[in-house]
Amino acid sequence: MSKKKSAPQERQEMTGLERLSLRVSSMINHPLAQTQRWVNIHRLDTDGEAEWEEVMGLLVETPELDLTFNDDESVTVRWEPVPIEDLPIEAEHEPEEEPAPF
Repeated sequence: MSKKKSAPQERQEMTGLERLSLRVSSMINHPLAQTQRWVNIHRLDTDGEAEWEEVMGLLVETPELDLTFNDDESVTVRWEPVPIEDLPIEAEHEPEEEPAPF
């Protein structure tokens, strides 16, 4: 009996933009940040200029966020709690039936 070995899967490396976006998102979503409704984001040496500008641009365009660009090149992001009545209501829908495989 011979066993077939499958080729090892190549790991996809995250881009600088994906890495920075994930870091900023996790900082904003951290329970402490959610409680205090602000977070201070520092630019790391590994954050490229274009990536930093793109992520900060997206944050600036988000109307619920207030950004303060600090002298030490960090950015303080603040937000107000969203009243429950202003939260979007997710429409409930029945799952689509999949066609029979035959």
